[in-house]
Amino acid sequence: MVAMASLRRSWALDLSNETLYELLKLRVEVFVVEQACPYPELDGRDLTKETRHFWLEEDGQVICTLRLLEEHDDGTKSFRIGRLCTSRSARGRGHTTRILQAALAEVGSAPCRINAQTYLVDMYAKHGFKLDGEEFVEDGIPHVPMRRGGGEPWREAAT
Repeated sequence: MVAMASLRRSWALDLSNETLYELLKLRVEVFVVEQACPYPELDGRDLTKETRHFWLEEDGQVICTLRLLEEHDDGTKSFRIGRLCTSRSARGRGHTTRILQAALAEVGSAPCRINAQTYLVDMYAKHGFKLDGEEFVEDGIPHVPMRRGGGEPWREAAT
């Protein structure tokens, strides 16, 4: 029998040093090492007071993580999902869907954005995200802005 991964959530300021280290370690393993993409992982947003971290643990190991940022654009509360990744050995077991659903439950009907790697557009669309701009390259990887909630998404101009 396979043990069910435990879902955890914490405000940034309540994270232990050990947990923060494990979250950052997984993100570096996936984004920097596995995807061979050196980028500024430490962007100063992991420990802001309104940042929330979600992760899944299995046998004491962090196997999936997601960062939820609260933003206030023009006085309107919105959210941004980022740094979502799953360890290679834990993929294909529904962890990404589970952690994304947990974060979106907290977001509720508020606007939520994500800069999705282009190959993941269909996966995010299954969770209500829609394209919200043109494809761009970030750190050598094609991405597209996507949005869920908060009115009509971006539409490509008719030609």
